[in-house]
Amino acid sequence: MWSKVLKYLKGYRLFAVLTPICIFFEVLLEVYIPFIMAQIIDIGVAEGDLDYIISKGLQMILMAFLALLLGVLAAYFSSKAGSGLEKNVRQGLYYKIQDFSFANIDKFSTPSLVTRLTTDIVNTKMSFIMTIRMLARAPFMFVFAIVMAVRLNAELSLVFLFAVPVLIVTLVLITTKAFPKFRVMLEKYDKLNGVVQENLIATRVVKAFVRGDFEKDKFDDIASQVRDTQVKAERIVIWNMPVMQLVIYSCIIAVAWFGGNKIVVGDMQAGQLISFISYITQILVSLMMVSMVLVFLVMARASVQRIVEVLDEEPEIKNPKQGTNPPVEDGSVVFENVSFSYSDGESPYVLEDIDFTIESGETLGIIGGTGSSKTSLVSLIPRLYDVSKGRLLVGGKDVREYNLDTLRDSVAIVLQKNVLFSGTIKDNLKWGNEHATDEEIIEACKIAMAHDFIMSFPAGYDTYLGQGGVNVSGGQKQRISIARSLLKNPKIIILDDSTSAVDTKTESSIRHALRTKLKETTTIIISQRVSSIKDADKILVLDDGKINGLGTHDELMENNKIYREIYESQQKGVALGE
Repeated sequence: MWSKVLKYLKGYRLFAVLTPICIFFEVLLEVYIPFIMAQIIDIGVAEGDLDYIISKGLQMILMAFLALLLGVLAAYFSSKAGSGLEKNVRQGLYYKIQDFSFANIDKFSTPSLVTRLTTDIVNTKMSFIMTIRMLARAPFMFVFAIVMAVRLNAELSLVFLFAVPVLIVTLVLITTKAFPKFRVMLEKYDKLNGVVQENLIATRVVKAFVRGDFEKDKFDDIASQVRDTQVKAERIVIWNMPVMQLVIYSCIIAVAWFGGNKIVVGDMQAGQLISFISYITQILVSLMMVSMVLVFLVMARASVQRIVEVLDEEPEIKNPKQGTNPPVEDGSVVFENVSFSYSDGESPYVLEDIDFTIESGETLGIIGGTGSSKTSLVSLIPRLYDVSKGRLLVGGKDVREYNLDTLRDSVAIVLQKNVLFSGTIKDNLKWGNEHATDEEIIEACKIAMAHDFIMSFPAGYDTYLGQGGVNVSGGQKQRISIARSLLKNPKIIILDDSTSAVDTKTESSIRHALRTKLKETTTIIISQRVSSIKDADKILVLDDGKINGLGTHDELMENNKIYREIYESQQKGVALGE
């Protein structure tokens, strides 16, 4: 699991290698310092040799300075390596998500992906830094300190035989019990992010319906769940430090007792005992470091596992394997007995036995009740989802034969809920074509009936839009989005209820402009208004994911009950309004 993450260390491996090298020499110096201190006490102080004390004291100071310098270098190198790993993993994860189909994103959920891109990656970075620093330092410290302690007094070193098993058992129990609870905690974080994201996006609705208190209660509930799961996990982890300290202090007391007796009988010198206590502290501290790192790795293991789940996820929609990349010749669309399900191609189907043809340059209107799968149908054309059964042809070829970029560049979709990005209006428009000239931008905006209101702003096309386009109205967003799609110069344009926020006169002007300016472009209009689609070459009536009728306005008025009922109910509404 870790190997899949560590391959993202590319470009920073040298820093990861230099860190333990610096730590190796730092530990050598730190372990040797107590030995010199013992010599100062047992030789210099005991014999009253001031020159010896000064000489060894300066040696200790130099070694301490070098150890400090190596420690600083190790911290620098580990920070570079950890930050590099964090950047590369986040980049790899983000790029992977860009290749996901809608089905892949639905599987993980947006809040969960946000948590994995932030909290989980930070946990992974911190555990990696701790590993190459503390987990590398601990074995060196343990081995070197053991060697020096045995060298001073092998018999007294037997104290470790009682301490080490206690520490190992404690570590095993903590790591095995804590991991599942940290996994649950991160899942709660996903839900917390979901609540926050939903509230911020829908803040206008929350205020309009005076649901602030309800949202606060909902947030408090999920925040409490995060706290409770975190407490449950850390309730196990907190035993680590007390047990470690108990073992350390018990060993120091035992060494002081037995070592003191040895000094009394002349088997040991005072300086040696002081140095021995320093070594036993270093040994047990090194074991405590291991325990701390392992506990943190338990927390990080859950995060790494969640990151690897995304990295291992295979995009459900891929480019064809063959090297050919045919162009989209025209805007013709053919559905051949198409059925579609969101659940891995299994029934129940949301679309079933869809069979019809749109000639290039024609206009198709689609109408149907809520939940009749109108948006699902048009989402299949640019392969946002793949058909479960049957075939879908665009430009005479199965959509699965096209490179995804080629197909999607030829199909423009304007949704009812349009997304604009932070930046100027011109920046947003250039999403359709980054190389578009000012003349092309203005022409597209005129077709979308957006030019006049854009020019009414003091900065015109350089007007800055806040995140999501909060400083323009819903109808203005829709018209900017239509213009953005037109700049793609698509073979097919899909308007998914994308003029719902504009008045009927403006909508009629947009339809007229599209019909006259884009004669070669196939236009698909999804609408709840019969008036928006009555002039289409064909009108498709969907009911519960199946074709209920297909024909012109006059044909459907004559022989399709659902279409006639929709038309008559809307005409009555118009009459009542008048």
